[in-house]
Amino acid sequence: MNVKQIVLAGRPKGLPSKENFRTESLVLPGLQSSEVLIKAKYFSVDPYMRGKMNDVKSYTPPYQVNAPIYGGGIGEIIESESENFQKGDVVKGIIPWATEAVVDSKSLEKIDTTIAPETYFLGILGMPGLTAYFGLLYIGKPNPADTVVISAAAGAVGIVVGQIAKLKACRVVGIAGNEDKIKMLKDELHFDEVINYKTTSDMDKSVKDACPNGVDIFFDNVGGKISDAVIAHINFHARIVLCGQISLYNSTEIPVGPRLQPTLLTKSALMQGFIVGDFQTNFSEGIQQLSQWVKENKLEYKETIIEGFDQLPEAFLGLFSGKNVGKMIVKV
Repeated sequence: MNVKQIVLAGRPKGLPSKENFRTESLVLPGLQSSEVLIKAKYFSVDPYMRGKMNDVKSYTPPYQVNAPIYGGGIGEIIESESENFQKGDVVKGIIPWATEAVVDSKSLEKIDTTIAPETYFLGILGMPGLTAYFGLLYIGKPNPADTVVISAAAGAVGIVVGQIAKLKACRVVGIAGNEDKIKMLKDELHFDEVINYKTTSDMDKSVKDACPNGVDIFFDNVGGKISDAVIAHINFHARIVLCGQISLYNSTEIPVGPRLQPTLLTKSALMQGFIVGDFQTNFSEGIQQLSQWVKENKLEYKETIIEGFDQLPEAFLGLFSGKNVGKMIVKV
């Protein structure tokens, strides 16, 4: 049976475009021992995937030109040569952007859809939720009454960080890019203050006004001028959780900004970068706690679901213009 897959047609320079993707048809091989045939149901698109489009050394290998893009996905097993999976199992894993794929079963895990909807396992009970959990609790180490500032606060990670911070009795300030997101963060997720970075004429003053007692924890998903403004207002012993730098991912030159070292030095502050895999040995703890909070309705989750396999490139590109609220997902 012919299936469709999306490959990297060429490496982008700056902001990617649709021309960097190509849809192809292929005939799948037969199953070997321990392999399964999976029919894709949902795909996650994530900012980290932009870095994999470049031919540079990083914490994961780059995508190859003329080879499939791959990322987090959920699918249903329709044929199995594995003792651990059978037809009808719903699984998640890192899978190619294809309508169907032959996958090594060792790279997959079953998901329990009695806990939450399937898509939650790509979001709040998946990589973004775990990123928020470990970044805030293990690096940020929040204390009651701390002021926590979150950039990209309406994104897949940011909305979870903010809610966990509220559970820890912190004062939460979000930074987002349109009024609908501002309203959602304040009215539905109960952030204390939200800054619209696109409409403010003075980001430094906006941060100062929103954080009259300074910033104790900065969960940085964006980088650039937003980070510069927030870090200027950190408190003594502040913690800066360096999660993402999406504002810089498409830069073609190395940007020059304020030198942060004097501020970190005089404030005795910590800045720590991380990837969620750093905490892999503790994943079961994170999933258990996040699942409990979801069951107890202590955490809400937002998703932007776009329908159609062919919309994968469009959905990915939408991340860089802020088209998503919460997790951006493509339903096949």
